[in-house]
Amino acid sequence: MNENVDLADPGLYAVGDPHAVFDTLRSTDPVHWQPATAHRPGFWAVTRYADVDRVLSDFAAFTSERGTLLNLLGRPDPAAGRQLAATDPPQHDRMRAPLQQALNLRAIDGHLRAVGEAVAAVLEPVRHAGGSPVDLATVFRTLPLAAVGPLLGVPESDRPRLADLAEMCAAEDDPAVQAPGGVAATLERGHRELFAYFVDLVRERRRRPRDDLLSVLVTMRFEDAPLPVGAIVANAYSLLLGAAVTLPCVPAAALAHLAATGGYRDWARRPDRIDSGVEEALRFATPAMHFVRHTRRPVRLGDRELGAGEPVVAWLTAANRDPAVFTDPHTFATGRRPNRHLAFGSGRHYCIGSHIARRTLRLLFEQLFAVVADVEPAGPPVRVRSAFLAGIRHLPVVAHLRATGAAA
Repeated sequence: MNENVDLADPGLYAVGDPHAVFDTLRSTDPVHWQPATAHRPGFWAVTRYADVDRVLSDFAAFTSERGTLLNLLGRPDPAAGRQLAATDPPQHDRMRAPLQQALNLRAIDGHLRAVGEAVAAVLEPVRHAGGSPVDLATVFRTLPLAAVGPLLGVPESDRPRLADLAEMCAAEDDPAVQAPGGVAATLERGHRELFAYFVDLVRERRRRPRDDLLSVLVTMRFEDAPLPVGAIVANAYSLLLGAAVTLPCVPAAALAHLAATGGYRDWARRPDRIDSGVEEALRFATPAMHFVRHTRRPVRLGDRELGAGEPVVAWLTAANRDPAVFTDPHTFATGRRPNRHLAFGSGRHYCIGSHIARRTLRLLFEQLFAVVADVEPAGPPVRVRSAFLAGIRHLPVVAHLRATGAAA
């Protein structure tokens, strides 16, 4: 590996596949020190599955309360102690329980009809392409808020704007969403406008609660007191961003690979592999490429001794290609079992929205396979410029529709 490779450089991920770099690190330096630059502190980069799993799961040794993303490195996290993602047990567990109940399988199943209708609407441009190229990345971009917006209680008319703001917060280095003034200005505007939006929505829900997740947060009591507005907004933001990160990236990454390799038709002919294929798409895409923790105390990780208070970047995308866990890890195998991927994280911070993400992705692929017999590339994919979001900005394909009434 080139000693000058900077894993925090978003350009590394914009130009193509970073897995050659991660493969080398995993085999030669799995707990790698990434030196500081003029713009950020140094950090430990962890690439082996077992080590990533431990960093995410061992909250006694690794804390989430000092920032969970590289763009916060060296700065205090304003959401620490108020947001699920930035809170450690036992406080995390007490905050999570009511939301977990609202997002359990039974509750999600009650929304599936609406989610299915939302997915059908998302796929309309594919149905009407008529053999002309269609940009699947643009199509899938509307999926998160179409599926999760009703659960959160976000009005349909507001969803396009929130999708833009969520991208500014998750992919602030990407020119397509960057505001004048650069990265810092993009993050500031995205966070400011999203938080202001949710503050207004929280006030409305306090007056008129509904059957949605925002109302759960508004009526939640924590340590015998209502959640402060700031905590409600921070958690609503986290739920929105989780959906905005996962739902468009997974089908885009899967379809980019399947279109390039000719594997789409094979999967579409195997309805028995919908569920295992969704899990493989999650592993293959790993939309949130990293999460950050800080050591609480001196820790031995692999063959390295880490001091107290040091930042550790757990590269989920590298862990999910670890050959010690996954046979032929760079192969998209729709029948892969077992598939203990870390796309949703691990431990207490395992993604609270994993059920709705899986259900939505299943509905998406089922409907896509029912309509589209095969896909072929109509141009090279354009990747998002981000060290966090494994996204695809443009994915031009030709979708070959099935004859009406044809079976897969």
